[in-house]
Amino acid sequence: MRAPILYGMDAPSPWQPLSGCRVVALVTNIPGPLAAAELVRLGAEVIKIEPPLGDALEAAAPRWYAQLVAGMRVLKLDVKHSRSTILAELIRADVLLTSMRPKALAAAGLRWDELHAASPRLCHIAIVGEAGCADRAGHDLTYQARAGLLEPPAMPRSLFADLFAAQRATQIVAAALYDRERTGIGTHHEVAIADGAAQLSDPVRYGLTGDSGSLGGGLPVYRLYRSADGWIALAALEPHFRGRLLEALCLETLDAQTLETRFAERSSTHWEEVAQHYDLPLAPVCVLGSA
Repeated sequence: MRAPILYGMDAPSPWQPLSGCRVVALVTNIPGPLAAAELVRLGAEVIKIEPPLGDALEAAAPRWYAQLVAGMRVLKLDVKHSRSTILAELIRADVLLTSMRPKALAAAGLRWDELHAASPRLCHIAIVGEAGCADRAGHDLTYQARAGLLEPPAMPRSLFADLFAAQRATQIVAAALYDRERTGIGTHHEVAIADGAAQLSDPVRYGLTGDSGSLGGGLPVYRLYRSADGWIALAALEPHFRGRLLEALCLETLDAQTLETRFAERSSTHWEEVAQHYDLPLAPVCVLGSA
């Protein structure tokens, strides 16, 4: 029997299903470069085209940018005046990945109907802001705001909508290539960041998380607790976990007040060791700083 393929983010993937696939990526900031990096990990050859001044992500987070573009060929071009150069790259490409607004692509002479006529097997996956009004300005923060994911005045801890859009774009690239193998014809798809943000808000919308949700702190066995030196996250949802938790803590009940008192007695490291011994879903809360 074939051993399972381990696919993690910390090392090059041993699985290269997109080997031989050529991707031209007109992408900057986060969703597009992240999707392009994932395609590289899956074996694709990626040519990343940036503005003459480069990708803003390089200035804002140089270490992350370097990680994302590793393995890509990066070209700095003014797309408005480089149509012939870009078309020369696209003639040999399987996928065009973009994160530009449609009007910007049109201004650069990169309309889908014209590209498709010139190269019928080319697939175009366009990461846009909103379906139906893709030219409306926006960024991760505005899409999270519209989806109800923010709790003002706190800013979000991560760029959830951007990250989710990148994963959806990678999925659609794979689906488009599979469809092309069956039909011989490339297709055009839009991946809307706002749609992903709306999907991320579904747990709140349907009452699973949020202040009153069972997974938003409503269940004592699924919430955050102070330890003697920090915080821990407890997720003992299943009956067998709850039984082990009672045994590990020498308790008869698992109400919130009792758990608060017990967890406050010892350090986060101590409770992590207890969790490992009793096979419990419990972890210290890690607080990240800027890298």
